[in-house]
Amino acid sequence: MKLFSCLVALLLFLLQAVPGLSLPKDTLRCVGYHGFCFHSKSCPAPFASFGTCSQRQKTCCIDTTSNFHTCQDEGGHCVPPEIKCLQEQVGLCPYREWKCCTEV
Repeated sequence: MKLFSCLVALLLFLLQAVPGLSLPKDTLRCVGYHGFCFHSKSCPAPFASFGTCSQRQKTCCIDTTSNFHTCQDEGGHCVPPEIKCLQEQVGLCPYREWKCCTEV
C-alpha cells in the first residue's frame, strides 16, 4: 500500500511538472469552480450543467445545493472584463475573467 501511494504521488507530480501532461483547460476551469466531470450529457440532480470537461467529451456539473450559484440563477448575466458593470453581484460565469452583472 505504501508503494502504491508513492507511485500515485509520483504520477501526480509528473502531471504537474511536465508540460502537455496536465489536465485539459476546460477540466481545470470546471475543477476551479468546484465542479465535477460526468460522462453523461446531462447532470444528475442536484447538479447543474456548467460547460464541458475532458476536451468537450464530458459535462461539467456544479452542485446547486452549495454556495456556488451561476450568474443566471441569481438573475444576472455574464460580461467580459472590458465591460463596466453598474451593479455587480456574486455568481459563477463560464469564463473565469468574466463578471456577473445585474446592470451594465
